[in-house]
Amino acid sequence: MIMDTIETLLTTAVNAAIGAGGEIMNVYDDPAQDFGIELKADNSPLTKADRRADAAIAAALLPTGISILSEESAHAPYGERRHWERMWIVDPLDGTKEFIKKNGDFTVNIALAEGGTPVAGVIYVPATRELYWGLRGRGAGKASKVGSDRRFADIGELAAASAPLPVAGQQRPFTVVASRSHLSDETRAFIDALRTFHPAMAMMSRGSSLKMCMVAEGLADVYPRFAPTMEWDTAAGHAIATAAGCEVVRADDGTPLAYNKPDLHNPWFIVRRKDGHATTPYAHEL
Repeated sequence: MIMDTIETLLTTAVNAAIGAGGEIMNVYDDPAQDFGIELKADNSPLTKADRRADAAIAAALLPTGISILSEESAHAPYGERRHWERMWIVDPLDGTKEFIKKNGDFTVNIALAEGGTPVAGVIYVPATRELYWGLRGRGAGKASKVGSDRRFADIGELAAASAPLPVAGQQRPFTVVASRSHLSDETRAFIDALRTFHPAMAMMSRGSSLKMCMVAEGLADVYPRFAPTMEWDTAAGHAIATAAGCEVVRADDGTPLAYNKPDLHNPWFIVRRKDGHATTPYAHEL
C-alpha cells in the first residue's frame, strides 16, 4: 500500500473520531439526558453514547471498503476475519465507566491494522478536545482545542495543527502510569519491583487509552497492564505509541502485541519508552 493511501485513511479516521466525540458529548452534557446504561454479557456498561458513537464511526468508515472490528458491533468469526489483510479496530467509547463517573477520562479509539499490526491510529478525548494520532513512517502528534465541528482536509493540515510526540525538553523523574479503575495485584507487584531501579519514581493514574497517550507524549516512561483488555482497547494507542518511538510488547516475552487473533483478548503487556531515563525490565526479568 502506498503512503498516500494510508495518510488518507488516517485523515478519515481522525474525522470519524471527532464526529463520534461530538455524539458522546451531546449525551454527556445534556442535563435532561439519562445515559441509558445497560450491562453487557461481561457485566461491563453500555450507554447511549457508546451506541451513537459506534453508528457515527461506522457511517464514516464503511465507504473505505475496509472491514471493521468494533467493540459495540457484531464480531465476524475468525474464519472470516483471518482473511482480512487490512481492518479498522474501533472502540467508540473507551472508558465507559469514566464517562459514567463524568471525570473526563474517556476516549474514542480508531486504528488501521495491516497484517495484525496497527499502522495508523487516532485517540480523541472529547471532554478536553485533545487529539492524538500516529502513522507508521510519519511520526505522531497531538492537536489541542479540536472541537466537534472541526474536520481536517488531509494529513498535512493535521500535522500543521499538531505538536510532535514525544514533547521535547521535559524534566521529570522516571514515571509510571497505571489504570485508574483496573490496578491488579500483579501490576502493583511490578510497580513495586521497579522502585528497585528507580527509587524516586513518580506515579500517574489515568483512565481509558490515555495511559498509552501519556507514554507516547513523554509524560510517562512505562505503562504496565497486567489485567484483561481487548484488542480495541489498545490498537489505536499501540499505533500512536510506536509512531512516537515507544514499544508495546507482551509482558512475558517482550514480543509486540498482535491483532486480529482468534481470541480478541490481549495478553498482559507493557508500553514503554525506548529513550527512557533508565532500563525498564520486562515482567519476566524482574
